[in-house]
Amino acid sequence: MIRPEWRAPPRVRAAFTLRTGGVSVGPFASLNVGDHVGDAPAAVSENRRRVREKLALPGEPAWLEQVHGIAVVNLDETGGGRADASIARTQGKVCVIQVADCMPVLVADREGTAVAAAHAGWRGLAGGVLEATLRALGVPSERLVAWLGPAIGPKGFEVGSDVRDAFTRDDAGATSAFVPNARGKWQCDLAALARRRLARLGVPEVTGGEWCTFSDASRFFSYRRDGQCGRMAALIWMEAAP
Repeated sequence: MIRPEWRAPPRVRAAFTLRTGGVSVGPFASLNVGDHVGDAPAAVSENRRRVREKLALPGEPAWLEQVHGIAVVNLDETGGGRADASIARTQGKVCVIQVADCMPVLVADREGTAVAAAHAGWRGLAGGVLEATLRALGVPSERLVAWLGPAIGPKGFEVGSDVRDAFTRDDAGATSAFVPNARGKWQCDLAALARRRLARLGVPEVTGGEWCTFSDASRFFSYRRDGQCGRMAALIWMEAAP
């Protein structure tokens, strides 16, 4: 596990699972939590059980059907669904995002009354998933802290001009997150783009974003690197108030 280093209140708990410590085999070895990638259902179930036990979760995480969109579900009202972000204001509700290169973004308010998790691949990020998540959370942005989990780094993330245009069309400063390469394409810094979005939204404190899933095969799954592979999880929830 990786635990976020951020100034969230003590009752807010969060973690990011690595690929080790599970029972899956082959391209899913070993702690794959994704049930949509072709892994044996029994292995995924056991891996998820191990995550619940290791983290002493208060309940089953709300596993979403992620589609690289911007829909947000409120876990106080529903148990999950087809979406790429979730929020909770009730203790015991576990927000979770599955990733294998896309960037998970965890958010909490400084009072420990609300949490959120967003799936910020380039499509969702450009489409406004962070904006939609903070809007659904309904907390003034100056009261929020955010953490960027492991994702593909700029050395491994080659994109075309269409991706660059999606970000720079409305934010000329986003050009700094794209470096041209010898193949006529661009190396994209996803973490830098997420930080820009959060800064524009007024979130004053953003940490994390220093891990590259593509370059560290011993700890991380990477779809861009391996094709068929497992998924890791970024989780956030609130414990009962002291």
